[in-house]
Amino acid sequence: MTNLFSIKQKKLQKIKEISFKDEKEIQVLTEQNLRNIFNLEMVKSEFSIGNLRIDTLAFDNESRSFIIIEYKKDKNFSVIDQGYAYLALLLNNKADFILEYNESKNKNTRKYEIDWSQSRVFFISPQFTKYQRQAINFKDLPIHLYEVSRFMNKTISFNELKSPDTSESINTISKQSGIVKKISKEIKVYTEEGHLKSMPEAIQIFYEKIKEKIMNIGENIEIKPTKYYMGFISTTNFVDICIQHSQIKLWINLKKGDLNDPKKTMRDVSKKGHWGNGDYEITLKSGDDLDYLIDLVKQSYVKNS
Repeated sequence: MTNLFSIKQKKLQKIKEISFKDEKEIQVLTEQNLRNIFNLEMVKSEFSIGNLRIDTLAFDNESRSFIIIEYKKDKNFSVIDQGYAYLALLLNNKADFILEYNESKNKNTRKYEIDWSQSRVFFISPQFTKYQRQAINFKDLPIHLYEVSRFMNKTISFNELKSPDTSESINTISKQSGIVKKISKEIKVYTEEGHLKSMPEAIQIFYEKIKEKIMNIGENIEIKPTKYYMGFISTTNFVDICIQHSQIKLWINLKKGDLNDPKKTMRDVSKKGHWGNGDYEITLKSGDDLDYLIDLVKQSYVKNS
């Protein structure tokens, strides 16, 4: 439960929560603000294949993957069963999803240009039960839960329910579930631990040093691991880091010409293919001037917050 207060003459006054009429009201509000809420691109509302209907089909341009969004007010459903059913639908009907995306966006995207491994399902509801919350306590679950709350002062919040740090895999308790096994072979959940696992100790220490300095730039910074890099996010990615065996690559999410870099340490990659967001790249090694680098990263943090 989210408690929100207004301040009047140094006293707190509780702002009452307004319930949603139905799932459709949540859906319309979310779809009309999909970019602001999740930084996703709207593809199709009420997309049906076979006997399943997807409330919202969205696309993540950063990971080049589809995101399926479902809205729930009824608490009697299994996030695991329904989530994996939607992912199976996606993987078994790739051509239909590509066709819908191309027709909706007037594009000519090919199947190999989509990263199916980073497909995800989002469930959005005013409230989840304790059993549904417990269902996401796995390190490799491609399912996210968001609780949505609306208040009388025209404020709304989308709060992602985070699973506690755990090393348990969904596969260890679902050995009898063929659909989980099948989906897990193709869809992967990338973690910071996974990126660091096989790296030399010196590189791991160097990354932690850079990470600490970045996290100290501001509040509410989150790390979003993807297949190739770790994204550091305020409102959107402001810097991305790729950990390699002998070095670390970093991208600052600013357009060419928007970065004040007197020492000219960053490379212009605006016309080159690269993984991270933005037009500026640097290859870091221990001994580099990290304080100067963080000053550059701060420019992106301010611009992208």
